[in-house]
Amino acid sequence: MNPMHGLLVPILLASACALAAPASATAAPTCGHPADVLALSNWKETLPTGSKGNPTEIEQPKLASYSADPWFTTDAACDAVQFRAAVNGVTTSGSGYPRSELREMTGGGSDEASWSTTSGTSTMTVDEAVTHLPEVKPQVVAGQIHDANDDVTVFRLEGSKLYVTKGNDTHYALVTDKYQLGTRFQAKFVAGGGQIKAYYNGTQVASISTKSSGDYFKAGAYTQANCDKSSPCAASNYGEVLIYGLTVSHQ
Repeated sequence: MNPMHGLLVPILLASACALAAPASATAAPTCGHPADVLALSNWKETLPTGSKGNPTEIEQPKLASYSADPWFTTDAACDAVQFRAAVNGVTTSGSGYPRSELREMTGGGSDEASWSTTSGTSTMTVDEAVTHLPEVKPQVVAGQIHDANDDVTVFRLEGSKLYVTKGNDTHYALVTDKYQLGTRFQAKFVAGGGQIKAYYNGTQVASISTKSSGDYFKAGAYTQANCDKSSPCAASNYGEVLIYGLTVSHQ
C-alpha cells in the first residue's frame, strides 16, 4: 500500500474546504439608495444643493431610487441613511441655514402632510445618531415638528448638549449635557389633545401645550450654522446625522 494514501484524503478535503470558504463567508451588505434602508414613500428630501433660495427637492417617485453622496446616501453598513449639510450649502428662502432633511408627505408622496395637534394623535419616532457638527457654531437639528409658519419643537444638539425646543426657546428642555457624537438614540414626538410630548430613549423629557395647525414632521440634518457664523466656508465643514429607523403614524 502506498504510505501516502492515508494522507492524501485529508489533504484533499482540507484543500476543498479552503476553496469553499469564500463562498460560505457572509457577503458585504449592499444597498443602492436611501429608500432601500428607510421607508420613504411618504417623504420628500430637501438637499443643500441647487441655486440660492431654491434648494434641490426630490419627491416621489424619483426619491425611491435617488441618492446624492455625501448629502443623502447610505452608510457603509447599509443600516442607516446619511444626511449631511455643509455650512456653505444652499438654503431655503425662509431660512439662513442649510439642510439635508426629509419633509413629511401623504398619498405616496403626492401631497404635503398637514395636520393639527388638536385632532387625533400624530407620532414620529427616529432612531438616529448625530455624527458631525460644524466648526465655531457646533449645532444641528435632528428632527422637528413644523407648523404652517415655523418650527414648533425640535431636537437640537449644541456641542454636547441636546435640547428639546419650544418655538423660539431653543433651550426649553435639556435632554442631556453629555452627548457624544456617534451615540445612537431614539427621539420621539407624540402630538395630540393640544399637547406635544417629546421622548428620549423611551423617557418623556418635555411637554409642550400648543394648538397648532398645518403641522408636519421633518427628519435629517438641519445644520444651524452658515458661512457668516462658521469657518471654514467649505464643504468640509458640516453637520451630519445618521438615521437607522424612521416611522410616522396618525390615529
